[in-house]
Amino acid sequence: MESAVDAVILVGGLGTRLRPLTLSAPKPMLPTAGVPLLAHLVARIRDAGIRHIVLGTSYRADVFDGYFGDGSAFGVEIDYIFEPEPLGTGGGIRNVADALRADTVLVFNGDVISGLDLRALLATHSASSADVTLYLTKVADPRAFGCVPTDASGRVTAFLEKDPNPVSDQINAGTYVFRRAVIDALPAGRAVSVERETFPGLLASGAVVAGHVDGGYWRDLGTPGDFVAGSADLVQGLVASSAVPGPTGAALVLPDAAVDASAVLTGGTTVGAGCVVGPGAVVEGSVLFDGAVIGAGAVVRRSIVGFGASIGARTVLDEAIIGDGARIGADVELLAGARVWPSVELADGAVRFSSDL
Repeated sequence: MESAVDAVILVGGLGTRLRPLTLSAPKPMLPTAGVPLLAHLVARIRDAGIRHIVLGTSYRADVFDGYFGDGSAFGVEIDYIFEPEPLGTGGGIRNVADALRADTVLVFNGDVISGLDLRALLATHSASSADVTLYLTKVADPRAFGCVPTDASGRVTAFLEKDPNPVSDQINAGTYVFRRAVIDALPAGRAVSVERETFPGLLASGAVVAGHVDGGYWRDLGTPGDFVAGSADLVQGLVASSAVPGPTGAALVLPDAAVDASAVLTGGTTVGAGCVVGPGAVVEGSVLFDGAVIGAGAVVRRSIVGFGASIGARTVLDEAIIGDGARIGADVELLAGARVWPSVELADGAVRFSSDL
């Protein structure tokens, strides 16, 4: 498979829904279960036997190269193609065409984790003699998504916009297999939507668009809630990744972190390198980036604490995002989606959601 398939990962987005964390780093490079989110996908691609990866970059492109380099340390070969302006998924795929070597191309969005068997997806593509094959997943409530129905043979029959009465529970999961000729035929130098332009156009022309339905784990990590949940699922082993730097369990503690014996870490928490977690602190289902400090008796639930940020004694975070280098004083409560920008300082007791101290 090494020379027969290329992988393309689109990582050019701004990650606005995860601000302020993405002010300093692209979303695919945010720490997720101990390593950048993208490292899990690179490992999955490598483990499937694919060795050549092309990254379609834009925002903070230097961060990717700085971490992955030529890919050799990760068992792959990585090329980088810069996207000077937003081109959509289809335009982004066309933009990397000159770097491709194989006739079969796997395309990924860089902010999704899944348990998809890539070999099975490629087998469906081959057996269907498809021009494009889509990874489809089933969701309990498809009304928030566009539906992708398939016929008895597995061929996609339509791409339907969000509808209060969806005809199928199958949705586009953001991973595709393309024949190289289809990529070369995409319009160059302009924005192209695969969902609204490319795929409907292929159906109208009689091309074979196949669906590969997989009901296993799938999560888009684009929102804070999904980000912390996805990281926790990786730590707990609910979705496998050979990139997780340690055994799965209730928590992952990276080297040089100092966790007091009386602190409680649960729910798939990650404690980054150089972090300090004080006496009696409770950290549940959260991600602490490298160098974060959690004070004595603090409670951190389903939250993200940025690089070098500090949380004061007895402070409560619940579904909060704390930017890099922020200083949160003692006896503060930040709940229900609160976001604190980098380097901001909040005095002791400065924000409360309850009247008691």
